[in-house]
Amino acid sequence: MTALSPCDARSATAPPADPRQVPAVPRGARADAGRLVAAALFRRAVRRLPLRVELPDGTMFGGGVDDPTTPRMVLHDPDAFATRLGATGLIGFGEAYMTGDWSAPDPAAVLTVFAGHLRELVPAPLRALRPLLLPRRPARTRATPDGARDNAAHHYDLSNDFFAAFLDETMTYSAALFDRLEPAPEWDDLAAAQHAKIDRLLDGAGVGPGTAVLEIGTGWGELAIRAARRGATVHSVTLSREQLDLARHRVAAAGVADRVTIELRDYREVEGRYDAVISVEMIEAVGYDFLAGYLTVLERALAPGGRIALQVITMPHDRMRAGRTTHTWVQKYIFPGGFLPSAELLTELLARHTGLELADRATLGQHYAHTLRLWRERFTAAEDHVAALGFDEVFRRMWRLYLAYSEAGFHSGYLDCLQLILRPAPTTEEVPR
Repeated sequence: MTALSPCDARSATAPPADPRQVPAVPRGARADAGRLVAAALFRRAVRRLPLRVELPDGTMFGGGVDDPTTPRMVLHDPDAFATRLGATGLIGFGEAYMTGDWSAPDPAAVLTVFAGHLRELVPAPLRALRPLLLPRRPARTRATPDGARDNAAHHYDLSNDFFAAFLDETMTYSAALFDRLEPAPEWDDLAAAQHAKIDRLLDGAGVGPGTAVLEIGTGWGELAIRAARRGATVHSVTLSREQLDLARHRVAAAGVADRVTIELRDYREVEGRYDAVISVEMIEAVGYDFLAGYLTVLERALAPGGRIALQVITMPHDRMRAGRTTHTWVQKYIFPGGFLPSAELLTELLARHTGLELADRATLGQHYAHTLRLWRERFTAAEDHVAALGFDEVFRRMWRLYLAYSEAGFHSGYLDCLQLILRPAPTTEEVPR
């Protein structure tokens, strides 16, 4: 039986009110000083990068100005761009794109250059002042039980039809696992690659007939459906009402409603023990303050002999430490409360707070870059449809930048995506002598 179309289930007809209004360009002496400093630093940085920056009069600067094949960034309003950049750093950089102060024929290519040269963009003395100069994370976005619900609604409750505009028919919103990276995967490869990703997680967690599965973060139900078709019983929890509704419809349409239960529930409220615990790219919403607690919840939910399968987006440890308390463009506009851990932090927390050990690890970073490229291309092609859903040009530019920004992060290696299989470490009595 084919899965139900997203349009056949209840879906929001228009985006809810939210704090995505872009502030006006800052004014005053302080803003002017910030503009001059930011403009000088930007020119200095770009001079050494394989990039061409075009001004309104057609002149260009940058390390790639003599090479027409290098990515091109167009400054439509250089003063507004520099003012925003000087006032709020990367938040201002993103807001300048949202308002049209800059654009690029291929924004992902431009952002890949920046992501690959992050250490060269800001002088070391200014990097040390970053926590003092940049905005702090708002307390309201901490992923407490109430905050986590609000954060999830901000992103996932936009509209099921919105996400269906650029996801494939599996409605899977996480890194796929392609059978090849060269030549570059195409759209028709994506659904099978999403199933391959899910199957690898299910295999790693030992999911089969009679397995009791806990899924933290339902998405739109594809993993639960695939696990149930193996003969498992699945308890899945989500904080998104929109995802809950469509996931239940898709589970019913797949004929596995008798083996899948989906609840609107915080992970901290889960009870019971399960043979397999699976969570795909949900850990990024937990937040630094609650990460250790989240890992202990996973361990507590695991039955003897069970396994945990995680898919997690990571970033370099030094960058994670430097930006742990500052507010970013993605957190402000896309994922409030989001936090990307490093692999080192996860290893440390697992050792300190749990009795779990790593049984298997796979890297999907470049697979994610291609997944995002395909989503971005699909989103661009569907812009008229997205506009008809009620999402204005500023919102659509915001999402174009988000998809390109994420693609660039994985393509450059700044971000990575890991599949981790965890199991209880043997006790002293169990270790062979």
